[in-house]
Amino acid sequence: MKRRAFIRAATLTAAVIATPVLRAARARIVIVGGGFGGSACALLLKHAQPSLDVTLVDPDARYVTCPLSNDVIVGARSIDSLTLTRAGLARAGVRFVRARATALDAEARSIRLDDGTRLAYDRCIVAPGIRFLWGTPEDYDEAAAETMPHAWEAGTQTTRLADRLRAMPDGGTFAISVPSGLMRCPPAPYERASLVAEYLARHKPRSKVLIFDANNRFPRQEAFTTAWDTLYRGRIEWIPVTEGGAVERVGARTNTLHTASGAHRVAVANVIPPQAPGQFALDAGLASGHGWCPVDPATFASTRVPHVHVIGDACIADAMPKAASAALSQARQCAAAIVASLAGREPPPPALDSVCYSALALDRAFAIRLRFRVANGHVEAEPNASEADSTPSVAEREAAARWYRSIRAAAFAA
Repeated sequence: MKRRAFIRAATLTAAVIATPVLRAARARIVIVGGGFGGSACALLLKHAQPSLDVTLVDPDARYVTCPLSNDVIVGARSIDSLTLTRAGLARAGVRFVRARATALDAEARSIRLDDGTRLAYDRCIVAPGIRFLWGTPEDYDEAAAETMPHAWEAGTQTTRLADRLRAMPDGGTFAISVPSGLMRCPPAPYERASLVAEYLARHKPRSKVLIFDANNRFPRQEAFTTAWDTLYRGRIEWIPVTEGGAVERVGARTNTLHTASGAHRVAVANVIPPQAPGQFALDAGLASGHGWCPVDPATFASTRVPHVHVIGDACIADAMPKAASAALSQARQCAAAIVASLAGREPPPPALDSVCYSALALDRAFAIRLRFRVANGHVEAEPNASEADSTPSVAEREAAARWYRSIRAAAFAA
């Protein structure tokens, strides 16, 4: 009887080993893009299923975070304080490949790198961030960005804009050009205007900020403008598109912005170009006709390419903002859905959220906290989602610092 029981147990064990669940434990996951979304997803997958073979591909050995980069522009923190390595991912068992992904072969399920190497995958997660649509405004290209920094990808551009601000003469104008259309972190240009205005009040009191806006409204406009009137009366001027605010052309050599209202020569021009998904998403056929990448919001699986998921700024997430907190939330849902799928289970119900902190000064901020639900295949904000009081406070600025430390830990184990 003991022998027969042993044989039955051995047979059952062999059957279990052959199940898709245990084979899935050794599945190969390749993640393209090592920002907040891609890096967080890598860590979440390894935490949920340590035996997964998780590879993260990115051309940069270090990542400079966009959150809090406006503080660098006004000299409140160093760029080094925002610079993260991949060491935390390596400690977690994620393999980091420093390379640029150049092509996706959906049929072979492989990613080609710029050195010719191919990485096979069972599931691929694409988190390529954004690319800039150079040439809009007219004559704004990569060369012009040397003189008129966008500082919309943190790093060299951030420090370049900081240098321009420090060097501008008292009495000069700091101009920000805001594009129309979907963009990364929509409130950030207005946070930048706030912090620059505070810097000018202290160091160049005869200077001002002009915001040339290709939009008629902007996020939490009332909260921003009330704070501006209280803190920086007369120092920030917002010019909407209806009043000639859209910059149509730039003159980089003379630091001139051309709008429907005429030519505006300024001391510092911060030109933020319109944006689209990272080039890899476009080349891989993940983007739709209107530019961004459609996904199933319950799993963030691409609706265009099988066995591929898209998270972060590049995906279409409807009501969710293109922000680090949203990318982290999408990474959680995507990782959970992949682990469930590999185990032959249904994905968990979506639980999506975001929080965006906007600094009105170095010592005060307000927050936008939202929760989202999936209804009829779309992500929409929950009607009872909680939002903090839009009055800027010291407590929210301190909360922003704590939040920043938490997202660094969640995405980079740093």
